[in-house]
Amino acid sequence: MGLRKKLVETLVNKGISDARVLQAISDIPRHFFLDSAFDEVAYEDKAFPIAEGQTISQPYTVAYQTQLLEVKPFEKVLEIGTGSAYQACVLGAIGVQVFTIERQKKLFESNKNFSYLRKFGNIKFFYGDGYEGLPTFAPFDKIIITAAAPEIPPKLIEQLKIGGMMVIPVGTGDVQRMMRITKIQKSALKEEVFDHFSFVPMVEGRKG
Repeated sequence: MGLRKKLVETLVNKGISDARVLQAISDIPRHFFLDSAFDEVAYEDKAFPIAEGQTISQPYTVAYQTQLLEVKPFEKVLEIGTGSAYQACVLGAIGVQVFTIERQKKLFESNKNFSYLRKFGNIKFFYGDGYEGLPTFAPFDKIIITAAAPEIPPKLIEQLKIGGMMVIPVGTGDVQRMMRITKIQKSALKEEVFDHFSFVPMVEGRKG
């Protein structure tokens, strides 16, 4: 538990102040989401490789995006890019309804067999194309995108409630700008630009 406490202290020193986000990161055993070879370093504030050329995000990035999203309990949140499911669990631990999409079939299947995820009845997992979102379950209060998008996906904006927010890293190079989009009206958006981050690219379609 000392390693988790140290990680939380690191996040506080980097400017994370949302107590619910810090508590979720303190409560979730990050080493469960990584190969056992990473047990020693699982609580370092670093990204690590997972299957299919993807990564488990740096805890600071997870905390930063979650804090920007300003989630409230019981809100419906769409996550694009399940990956290891660590981000989904942080949201689930805060008490929101999470709908998360993964385009990599192998990652989607491995999460189905990941017993720790069964404790989160408020997370629903989908295999699909993140650019399409989940129109059947829309509208969403919040949308979080955990891959670099070249631009803001219009179909996801459509699936956002009026007054809802999307947090998304935007850019095509190695480094992206974190943005928060608030849907003021059907065709009016407020765009806020934050820090630079580096994400794997958001890719269209599904991969079997």
